[in-house]
Amino acid sequence: MTLRERRFIRKLRERDEKAFRDMVERYRDQVYNTTYRMLGNREEAEDLAQEVFITVFKSIDSFRGESKFSTWLYRITVNHCKNRIKYLARRHDRDQREYDENVTRDGAEAALTAPARPRSPDRQLEGVEMEQILQRCIAELDDDHRILIVLRDIQDLSYEEIGTITSLPEGTVKSRLHRGRMALRKKMQKYM
Repeated sequence: MTLRERRFIRKLRERDEKAFRDMVERYRDQVYNTTYRMLGNREEAEDLAQEVFITVFKSIDSFRGESKFSTWLYRITVNHCKNRIKYLARRHDRDQREYDENVTRDGAEAALTAPARPRSPDRQLEGVEMEQILQRCIAELDDDHRILIVLRDIQDLSYEEIGTITSLPEGTVKSRLHRGRMALRKKMQKYM
């Protein structure tokens, strides 16, 4: 752990509000992207991301420093996602139409704002449709595969970090990730 990270954690432990704002600013995108890809619902992902930051701030004293702070943060994020998925499954709150509308809106925004040069409307529509298919297929994966694909292929974490987050040996991470990618590929082929 770097000296800078130690100071940052010390300030969080002192309940420094500026350190909390800095943490949210620094990790907001990673936490939100993880929760969104795991849940597939914009509002749920935003709510859960807020809960993650509050949990981190409240439980910072339990951070032992055996891993990077970001790894610990991802572990909390993944655990919150798992719990929310279970909760939503019990409550039957995963309405596919709302999900499709969110993905369409989010995909359209990304398709319209992402490129540096304008794309044709046909290419934009293809991008939106591909995003919908990808998100739908990720949502159909079992939780273990979804977590690994989100952490490795979307968040670009190392196998070692993923192993720490999931408490899995690196070899297990690699083999499950391979199976998850195969399952994702098979699901996507249905739509292609």
